[in-house]
Amino acid sequence: MKTFLFLLALLPATAMAADATKNPQFVAGRAALEQALDRPQPGRHARNIILFIGDGMGINSVTAGRIFAGQARGLDGASYKLSFETLPFGGFSKTYSADKLVTDSANGISAIMTGVKTINAAIGVDDTVRTKDCQSALSARIETLAEQAKRSGRAAGVVTTAGITDATPAGAYGHVPFRGWRADADLPPDAVKAGCVDLARQLVEAPDAVRMDLAFGGDLQDFVPVGTGPGKRADGRDLTKTWLARPGARYVTDAGALSSLAPRGGPVLGLFASGDLPSPVDTDLHKNVPTLVEMTSKAIDILAAKKTGYFLLVESASIDKWHHANNAYRALTDVDELSKAVRAAMDKTDPNDTLIIVTADHSHGLVISAGSSREEPITGLVRNHGVNLPDGNGNPRTTLSYATGPGGPRDGVARPIPDEAAATSPDYRQPALVYMESAQHAGEDVPVYSRGPDSDLLTGTFESSYIYQVMAHAFSPADGPRLAKPVKTHRRRHAHGR
Repeated sequence: MKTFLFLLALLPATAMAADATKNPQFVAGRAALEQALDRPQPGRHARNIILFIGDGMGINSVTAGRIFAGQARGLDGASYKLSFETLPFGGFSKTYSADKLVTDSANGISAIMTGVKTINAAIGVDDTVRTKDCQSALSARIETLAEQAKRSGRAAGVVTTAGITDATPAGAYGHVPFRGWRADADLPPDAVKAGCVDLARQLVEAPDAVRMDLAFGGDLQDFVPVGTGPGKRADGRDLTKTWLARPGARYVTDAGALSSLAPRGGPVLGLFASGDLPSPVDTDLHKNVPTLVEMTSKAIDILAAKKTGYFLLVESASIDKWHHANNAYRALTDVDELSKAVRAAMDKTDPNDTLIIVTADHSHGLVISAGSSREEPITGLVRNHGVNLPDGNGNPRTTLSYATGPGGPRDGVARPIPDEAAATSPDYRQPALVYMESAQHAGEDVPVYSRGPDSDLLTGTFESSYIYQVMAHAFSPADGPRLAKPVKTHRRRHAHGR
């Protein structure tokens, strides 16, 4: 033994270890370092800001979405990169609300758009507001970054795959103590009497100085009266006609009409479904419905006509909506759709004058469990090169699961164990630990990716409300239109202060 050790000591070091410098991962890592070292520091002050929200897109959704997107392209999913993962700066946002450890989308977007965290279910108001209490909202309204951008002479717009009166898009223009007040029929009589106005009216009837120039999404039902198609308005009003009454206003309802829009300035309203837009997975339902990338691209073209700059909020809403249903296939499809939209924005804008931010309002309880070899589908069973790796009871298990949701055991009875074909189906609901009709949000910090002016300020771990501060700073150049200061009103009429 001593002789062997002596001889081993005489061997050259290269005979004892591999040459890491020739390893492809080492080479790629070195190249990434060189690129980072050569990266120029971003400038200050932006003419344009594009804020992307992956609703419910926590870090596990990013990881699973990356793998899903890569595998869909026949690539190695684990090493694939979504477009926004190539942005040079990253950090983490703390998403809790003024009253809850885990936020909902209303406070989630409100904190980002106003710089002030509010209570769950409230939008565009501070934390003194009380849920569904109109009177408390009258003195709690805070102007959003989109509204301030408008008052400073810029354009502003919002794009979503949800209804345009849903919580996240309403964060651009809305001020309510309860996110459910989307059409007049949703308001209780005491709120109407106190002067509160539904979100659809707030979007359409806002004063010119703060009204959105562009709004693309769903929720036609909230804009037209009962008896008119999907209409639910009880006041008999057709708000699409109110929108069109403005000089030069345009209104479109399908992908063909959207594509044909000339890229001149707004106002432009696009309502492409009675409620939320369908999933791209459901091709029959998605016929002549624009994709997120199509809406984003057209919105940039239109808003860019404003030479003084613009603010655009873009939401991939159905990441969250399909997570609520424990349907990972469709949720991860929407992560990929967000990636495509971000890529389009990156290609259409200049990082020297446009700040792009990609983040989430909150996370979801998605879990990625160990066991599968890298070629196995992320939505499938845990398998090692095609061989099932069972759970402690000897049964098949899935790589993805949820903490809560409809995939959980009901009345003590677990759901049937699937085979691989069922688990990878677009309609499969991943298993959950705790049964609930709708999966609950999760409270961990969410990632923030950015490029452009002031993007280096979005590093480390910070409050979700800090994102507003960075955007406001980026929008306040000394030699250009200065962002209007936030306005908190104490008006007696209309909760939106208009």
